[in-house]
Amino acid sequence: MCVTVQYHREFHLPGETLAIKQELVSPEEYIDFLKRTDLGSQYPKEDFTHRIADLVRNVQISLIARDKASRVVGACFGLTDFSYWLFITDLGVDRAYVRSGLGRELMRVAHDLSGGERKIILLTYANALAVPFYEKIGMSHAESVMVKDAVDWTSFTVE
Repeated sequence: MCVTVQYHREFHLPGETLAIKQELVSPEEYIDFLKRTDLGSQYPKEDFTHRIADLVRNVQISLIARDKASRVVGACFGLTDFSYWLFITDLGVDRAYVRSGLGRELMRVAHDLSGGERKIILLTYANALAVPFYEKIGMSHAESVMVKDAVDWTSFTVE
């Protein structure tokens, strides 16, 4: 049985209010968002469109932040068992909203929706550029994580 969560609220920034909602987005909308972030570089360009379609269709927690024009400006995707673990697969913010607190808020909400920080261990795979952000929100490097990676790929780049 797949568990779904409902969430919708406003996130206030100086002069602007964003809507944060648990929702699925289309692959096209997510690809457009990736072009306005640094998140897309974590994906292989091989079979990119098909794999992004699978990603947005199958993720458990899909928090989407939208501006007043309803454009996606932030996203946080996670997989959880709602008992012990939350693995953040994607966390991205439109370059125009970097350092606004939106990424931190998306992480906080995802953690709360999965069971909260007193119950759920939060994990992610961070590229080197994102490590300072994750450290700033209280995450640390873990030596006990195991990885099996036999995937060959060329990183996706925005053109």
